[in-house]
Amino acid sequence: MPPTNPARRRALTDAAIELVAASGAHGLTHRAVEQAAGLPTGTASNYYRSREALLVATAERIVELHLADMEQAADRHETPADLAGLLTESLLTAATTLRTRYLAIFELQLEATRRPALASALAGLQDASTRFTVGHHQGLGLAVPPERVPVLIALYGGALFTLVTAPPEHIGREAVESIVDAMIHGALPQSNNGRSHH
Repeated sequence: MPPTNPARRRALTDAAIELVAASGAHGLTHRAVEQAAGLPTGTASNYYRSREALLVATAERIVELHLADMEQAADRHETPADLAGLLTESLLTAATTLRTRYLAIFELQLEATRRPALASALAGLQDASTRFTVGHHQGLGLAVPPERVPVLIALYGGALFTLVTAPPEHIGREAVESIVDAMIHGALPQSNNGRSHH
């Protein structure tokens, strides 16, 4: 049975998140994780027998961190009470403070298209995000119909990818606010978007 030291497991998977963000999924090896975590040779393979097990554990740790962040966000009282403010703060935080984690998520999501076990570990991320978003919006009294939430999440995901993969020095509040405005109101002015309105 693999060892069960939770602190050591976290050290390994936290180092793995940093590695995946920096080097991609292919840069994730037992030895590289041990070196990044400052642990002796053989530690990672004691906990995670295969490279796939290490990838899955990394995904599970990301989901755990993400859920903890969502709970914290739900408890915070300084959360903006309008949708634009909420989306702006969320995207800014993801593209700056949490950039490494999101780079790792995107890398793992691509790898998951070829690895069912990894896809399964990441599946909870989307479900939890949808449930949290619906509940959080209702709790703040935002008038977002629940059936529109998946569309909003899809737009958010695209914006997130664009911002997280951009050079960090190009990410500012104004740029994020512009994207959020387009997400909420449409990318083109109503009179110019080719639709007729009656």
